[in-house]
Amino acid sequence: MSELEIYIDGASKGNPGPSGIGVVICRNTETIKNISSYIGTATNNVAEYSALIYALQEALVLGGQKIKIHTDSQLLYRQLKKIYKVKNPNILRLYQQATRLISAFQEVSLNNISRQHNRGADKLANLAVKKAGRK
Repeated sequence: MSELEIYIDGASKGNPGPSGIGVVICRNTETIKNISSYIGTATNNVAEYSALIYALQEALVLGGQKIKIHTDSQLLYRQLKKIYKVKNPNILRLYQQATRLISAFQEVSLNNISRQHNRGADKLANLAVKKAGRK
């Protein structure tokens, strides 16, 4: 069974403002994919959900069946764990897309980690915003 460990982060310079996503995908402690992508003007929460969706899509392409997702977004974590309700219509659309993708996996665990344990994804998200600002 293919098991993947995924770190996700979204960055927004301003809220809303220029935003990017960062994703680090690992298999057996080895990084197999880094994603850094500019997503345009968005809020930080939209960027966090966008990072999750990019990560889930890539995990499916990589044949992941069992995935562990690590996020430093308390809101995203608590909404997916159904601790918080999703009230914002823009977030609700992304939440529904994410939950549909999650249902495609055999096993999914979601972990809320500290920012310092998510440096790789954070760096990729900020890099996407910086690169877009230089164009």
